Amino acid sequence: MTKLRDTSGRRQKMIAMLKDLGSIQVAELSRQFDVSSQTIRKDLDFLCERGLAERSYGGAISTDVISNGNEPAVEAKQVINVEEKRRIGKRAAEMVVAGDSIVLDSGTTAMAIASHLPDLEDITVVTNDFNVLSILARKEHIVAVMLGGQMRRRNMAFYGGQTVDALDALHVDKLFLGVDGFDLQRGITTHYEPEAMLNRKMVSRARSVIAVTDSSKFGRTCLHRIIDVSEISALVTDTDAPDYIRDAAKTVGFELYEA
Repeated sequence: MTKLRDTSGRRQKMIAMLKDLGSIQVAELSRQFDVSSQTIRKDLDFLCERGLAERSYGGAISTDVISNGNEPAVEAKQVINVEEKRRIGKRAAEMVVAGDSIVLDSGTTAMAIASHLPDLEDITVVTNDFNVLSILARKEHIVAVMLGGQMRRRNMAFYGGQTVDALDALHVDKLFLGVDGFDLQRGITTHYEPEAMLNRKMVSRARSVIAVTDSSKFGRTCLHRIIDVSEISALVTDTDAPDYIRDAAKTVGFELYEA
């Protein structure tokens, strides 16, 4: 791209790139427009102030594909896609067998899985979610392990260094990973940075990672990346999943279960 020092023209081109690509990077923009990184960062600040983008590490993401500022509280999530989450929870729970140790992260889909788990003594469930723990407490035989830390009341779950460190001594068979965003290019993402950090640690302690999400999350990108789609072993979703998700299961190499 030729040198473009006209500020207005450069920013218009950056807006077009955001709409086309979904995200842009400071280093690449600096090279293409032949201006300093500092100038590009000022441009990105300008776009963010006008609600066109959100800053990310090394660049920015279009607000057309990001929703980090609009995370609903857990009470609101409990009345969204209720039937889909029930079916997903039931199907995911059927993947748990006697002798398994599993992690359920926070969220309403995790609560649905907990509700459908068989009440067996030789199943161990690790969670950081207070509501998940409350469901497990009503089952007489399942072994429940609660990760400590600082409680975030917005979703009634625990986060922080203490929560992450508690996983160091654990090895589990399966992680059921709820997501806020699932995009084939940008990966699996969430609204809340401490949650992304904790989820990555959970991934590192699990033999298999099973993403659980209703189809409304496909194509959505939130600010904080957890892992790439290629790092999951399986995906449990509803029957409204788009065809490109079914194609990705074959090309990327994860098992797909539709409930």
